[in-house]
Amino acid sequence: MAFTPLNALNAFLAVARRRSFAAAAQELGVSTSALSQSVRQLEARLGVTLLTRTTRSVALTEPGRRLLEGAGPAVDQALAALKVAGAEPDEVLGRVRLTVPTISLSHVVTSVLSRYLARFPRVEVDLRVEDHMVDIVTQGLDAGIRLSESLERDMVQVRLSEGFRFVVVGSPAYLKRRGVPQTPRDLLNHDCLCIPSSVPGTLYQWELERGAKSWRVPVRGPVVTSSQKAMVELAEAGAGLMYAFEPDVSSRLKQGSLRVVLEPYAALGDGFFLYFPSRSRVSPAFRAFVDVAREVAAERKAQLEAPKPGAGPQGRGARGR
Repeated sequence: MAFTPLNALNAFLAVARRRSFAAAAQELGVSTSALSQSVRQLEARLGVTLLTRTTRSVALTEPGRRLLEGAGPAVDQALAALKVAGAEPDEVLGRVRLTVPTISLSHVVTSVLSRYLARFPRVEVDLRVEDHMVDIVTQGLDAGIRLSESLERDMVQVRLSEGFRFVVVGSPAYLKRRGVPQTPRDLLNHDCLCIPSSVPGTLYQWELERGAKSWRVPVRGPVVTSSQKAMVELAEAGAGLMYAFEPDVSSRLKQGSLRVVLEPYAALGDGFFLYFPSRSRVSPAFRAFVDVAREVAAERKAQLEAPKPGAGPQGRGARGR
């Protein structure tokens, strides 16, 4: 087979991972038309169609999927090797590609990344914020951060946070007007700020639990939004009840602008985890990232477990484990 230009291969990999010519073109710093031409030249040279294009989306064909899975890691390693070749002894270079959910940003991602970038200033981080699950292998990513219940068993998992609750909250004005729900079923008679689910056209069902029993409540209400900021402001304004990641509304709970309801039914999450394939070839840049993540997580756990001033032996942070 004739020699395949590496530039065209790199162009294809960028489009395949982003599923978008526009996003890939921005990443590579080229025009969309030039990128499209490179991919078409590669397809012509190989004699196969790698991508199925529509006006709204880009999808991989079976040959495209095989090329992405086979060539992606090798090209990444080659590019990383070129950077490392010019590095000083013991200097860490390269790129770390991560996918993280929105709710993890202020609670775990920012603290880890700020320390990591301060310690290794020549490393680049490609941070993708997305709330659906992502196949990090086919997308060419090093790792992801998600709640533990979302992870596959064959992934290496590094705990980044302790457990936390998901709670139902409402403003005092709303609760005075509509009453306080006493059971999960009562939510069906309340205005709820709804969250779109990962399945188009459907809504997320609020998850509650008590002991061994659990509920998934198909709530309805006047607003559907994926914006955490919008939901908090609407809940404070009395527009409806909100299903909240408790750390996101802790300041409002302390101020009294929001109150927890159905507290005995609050669902407990096991915390955030960094995950990556057990068989992946770990680059020096990613290995350093994992080390920093473990370091920050250990410090956070120690703070939670430290005795509080004036507390006896029982005065330890909740859920420290």
